[in-house]
Amino acid sequence: MKTMQVNVVTPDGSVFEAEANMVSVKAEEGELGVLPGHIPLVTPLRIGPVRIKQDNQVHLVAVNGGFMEVRRDEVNILAESAELPTDIDVVRARAAKERAQRRLDVAKQDNIDFRRAELALKRAINRLEVSGE
Repeated sequence: MKTMQVNVVTPDGSVFEAEANMVSVKAEEGELGVLPGHIPLVTPLRIGPVRIKQDNQVHLVAVNGGFMEVRRDEVNILAESAELPTDIDVVRARAAKERAQRRLDVAKQDNIDFRRAELALKRAINRLEVSGE
């Protein structure tokens, strides 16, 4: 089965590097799946899980925005931040979700920092989803 090199990189360094059969992301324009030999492209990413398929295994990475660059035999994800499930502190992520929900409720009433609260909530939900919670 054909493979491609997949790299997930943040300003703090590499988060994931491996050969894979498929990558699935949430791009700004919608869900996008990439197989080896895909046409080259660059697309902005939304907050969401990246699914990386290696043979019969699927790896998840919580990605909080960034860009994906696709080449014929390589996918590079340049993320603002990214975490593997094993690196996610579930208790902290739950607390962040609750805090963001409270801020969102206040922001709706006062119409202040609504977008910031919404993004914080999306990041917390993404981390919990990837961690299996």
